[in-house]
Amino acid sequence: MNLTVVAGRLVRPCALRELNDGHRVLSLEVSPSGPEDRGSASVPVAWLDPPSTAETLDVGDEVVVVGRVHRRFFRAGGATQSRTEVSADLVVRARQRSRVRRALTEAASSLDDLIASPTG
Repeated sequence: MNLTVVAGRLVRPCALRELNDGHRVLSLEVSPSGPEDRGSASVPVAWLDPPSTAETLDVGDEVVVVGRVHRRFFRAGGATQSRTEVSADLVVRARQRSRVRRALTEAASSLDDLIASPTG
């Protein structure tokens, strides 16, 4: 199972762009905020088709991201390049404690289901 949770502050303005297929992608940069994360690099996050309220996120906002680690490949300057990022399923402001708790409970439940399955 591919599951990740990142908690931290937004360190760049969010960038919303529309793809050729009509989907929208919100790009975020989150700097982890735990004591073990001091000096660590920011984590790029891509959120496909976010709700319109996501556009109000701003630099300095504390957020919790639940999603999957994803590596994508693309052509740039005539060469193939890659980028590892988090594909967000949900981004919640950290101050919304009940929403954060619910998101983390659902993530933990999916892990419990995996462990309990006969193939897990």
